[in-house]
Amino acid sequence: MIKYDKLFALLKENGYTTYRIRKEKILGEAILTKLRNGTGGLDHRTINKMCALFKCQPSDIMEWVPDEE
Repeated sequence: MIKYDKLFALLKENGYTTYRIRKEKILGEAILTKLRNGTGGLDHRTINKMCALFKCQPSDIMEWVPDEE
């Protein structure tokens, strides 16, 4: 499973509230909810957008975690 806890930490560190994220059209509310719940992911365009925004690598916004069995 891909987890996005790093992305949420990075957004918070840089002063991005849920309101600001939606207002600046960085991510939609549905995507944010799916990322938080672990039921969705980001496409390559959005990953590119996040990396450009924060000047980071994909591993700085997401990580792979083995599924619990």
